[in-house]
Amino acid sequence: MGSDLSIISQSPSKSSGAIDGTYKSRELEGVVDLFFYRRVGFRLAQFFARLNFTPTAVSLIGGVFGIVAGHLYFYRALAINLIGMLFHVVANIFDNADGQLARLTNQQSRTGRILDPVVDHVIWLSIYVHLALRLQIGGFSGAIWILALAAGLSHGLQAGAADYCRSAYLYFGKSGSEFDSTPKLKREYDGYTWRTAAWPKFLLRLYLNAMHEQELLLPGVRRLQKKMESAFGGAVSSTFQSRYADLALPTFKWWSLLMTNSRMLALFVLFLVRQPVWFFWLELTAGNLLLVYLIVRQERISRSLIRFLTTQKNSA
Repeated sequence: MGSDLSIISQSPSKSSGAIDGTYKSRELEGVVDLFFYRRVGFRLAQFFARLNFTPTAVSLIGGVFGIVAGHLYFYRALAINLIGMLFHVVANIFDNADGQLARLTNQQSRTGRILDPVVDHVIWLSIYVHLALRLQIGGFSGAIWILALAAGLSHGLQAGAADYCRSAYLYFGKSGSEFDSTPKLKREYDGYTWRTAAWPKFLLRLYLNAMHEQELLLPGVRRLQKKMESAFGGAVSSTFQSRYADLALPTFKWWSLLMTNSRMLALFVLFLVRQPVWFFWLELTAGNLLLVYLIVRQERISRSLIRFLTTQKNSA
């Protein structure tokens, strides 16, 4: 922990650089993340580093705040909804802090990578269930549960695709992280037994399911990964990184609309106008239309880059 604490105690100018070191990639961060969540999350990560907290513990604490936020969205009183929104903001701060703590203290792990979206899904499950209960008690028919389920499934697909494209960018555009695939995860999964390693096998099962869904949604990314592996052994050249970044980076202003900050803003506005039911409809209409557009755009990018790799391989 000595090196971590030396980071914590450094001067403000060096602290700014240390914050940058806790980002996955600065260009993928939204304005709200850069100027609020990441700054507050970094201070919280420093605090938890002094207390020797693990990133998993921070994730779980944030999850509790998020679940409570979902419950507070059940009530029709605007003041209670706004308190819930405050709890939701706190949950997001913890969601940022867990990853920043992991990078600050060199505790990055696949367990954290898996648990982070699991906790996020549990938070949104609480939100969807409590909103549906609120609407049913408020006079909507039982069909509201069908609407909520469809919206929740749409949410899951949208969030999963956005996360997958972020991971792809970090691998292809930055070469700064490992990029998993279902065959690799399946081999690891088969290497565990339920009797001796139930917990890691369970986590890998969750991760494998999510990865399979993401690869089905965006098959071109997986084909690009396979092409990179077969042609260059998985090594990402600086030329390819630049090309990938130029093509993919502009899409993230749209992918950000399918992430938590945009959903929270939509919820906030809908609570103010007392029409939370439209949150479900936004997921089903605007959210899914945007997802389809981004999938088509990403597939075109992948095809273009596969042709680029083929040309590079043939000219080598």
